[in-house]
Amino acid sequence: MSAQVRDPRILSALAAPGFTRAAVEALSEARNDPAWVRERRLLAWRFYEEIPMPTMQDEAWRRTSLRGLDLDKVIPWHAERRAPVTTVDALPDPLRARVVAADEVAGLLVHHDGAARYRSLDPRIAAQGVIFTDLDTAVREYGDLVQGYLMTDAVPIDANKFAALHAAFWQGGAFLYVPCNVQVTLPLQAVVAREATGVGEFAHTLIVVEEGAEVTLLEDYFSLTSGDAGFHSGVVEMIVRPGARLTYLSVQDWATDLWNFSTQRAVLARDSSLLWVAVHLGSRLTKAFARVALREPGASALMLGALAANDQQHIDLDTYQDHIAPHCTSDLLYKGVLNGRARSVWRGMIWAHKEAQKTNAYQKNENLLLSDAARADSIPGLEIEANDLRCTHGATAGKIDRDQLFYLMSRGIPQPQAERMIVQGFFDPLLARIPLEGVRSRLEQSLAARVGR
Repeated sequence: MSAQVRDPRILSALAAPGFTRAAVEALSEARNDPAWVRERRLLAWRFYEEIPMPTMQDEAWRRTSLRGLDLDKVIPWHAERRAPVTTVDALPDPLRARVVAADEVAGLLVHHDGAARYRSLDPRIAAQGVIFTDLDTAVREYGDLVQGYLMTDAVPIDANKFAALHAAFWQGGAFLYVPCNVQVTLPLQAVVAREATGVGEFAHTLIVVEEGAEVTLLEDYFSLTSGDAGFHSGVVEMIVRPGARLTYLSVQDWATDLWNFSTQRAVLARDSSLLWVAVHLGSRLTKAFARVALREPGASALMLGALAANDQQHIDLDTYQDHIAPHCTSDLLYKGVLNGRARSVWRGMIWAHKEAQKTNAYQKNENLLLSDAARADSIPGLEIEANDLRCTHGATAGKIDRDQLFYLMSRGIPQPQAERMIVQGFFDPLLARIPLEGVRSRLEQSLAARVGR
């Protein structure tokens, strides 16, 4: 749907605020969806209507209120379709500033207001069968491959209310496929940028890493303007085959009055490994579900998360380490820094199934509060059915250590700078576990800027 839609009937259905079955049908017609995509959208809409809107009576939402969210005011799609460009230099300056240097990535995919603007992939990697393209193109050119994965296993279309809405209205996003035994040494980058306001964003990421393959994907979500009173419901699906290695890093930096909902799941096969880094900086409210399923023996997952929130931001992260098979390992470390009246919620669960003997799982959440009004709720959990395993957890929340602050200030360091240094030191153990030096430096700068006082 790169060209402008001219049919008045379709435009009327899509330009009107609110989500309806008619809007689903109009979107599918405007995009000229394959029949299977259209059928799946309509099935998702049925689930969306059947699944009740979450309330604070639901366990997963007890600390997160949706008061103020009015989906009837959200426009389902970006009416003005941004035209593709042939060079990175042709992108808007604020967007181009987020793009990693060309010699540091093997491929780049840029979305701007729901439309694919730019795409590149190293020809040598493409010749090995790697596919890195926007999802709109993927369902047309690689439909037989995409159909078996798109919201069928990792994230079913009825996973939750907002996942079902996403499945009905998804537009754009990335499809990454790495064939057996292909090693992609440089990372790939996908960028999702918003400039329009009041419009729904439904970017979808689908990653399939075949047996023995290896790849790294960096993904950035951000608003180009402030005052973006919009809505985002995203889905990320990761399928990691036997012996494969995936590094997935996402940075969410939406405007601070956007509602953000996300469902992200990874499925790991025998002897596969996943490094998953999630950074949350923006949005008015975020509710994110992150789940890794270790389905076959020898799978391992390292889940790292960082959040930095100011003012009245509310960030609710729900993580799940699902140990289904024996001899699997998972390790989770999430860190948060909060200022102003910001609030964070972290609910973590390790579930070791009866067959998951010899499981080794750990989770830890640490929070640093920079103001008296900030609040962090940590709720670690274990559900153990196996009897031969090691599962532990921990959670902390506290203010800046006054002794550390006094020590730095006694050496002539001004208080604001001393506090920033302590915050940087707080995040350092997490950032040190990220193997990409350029990515570490970039994240350190982003986190420091967000919590600057």
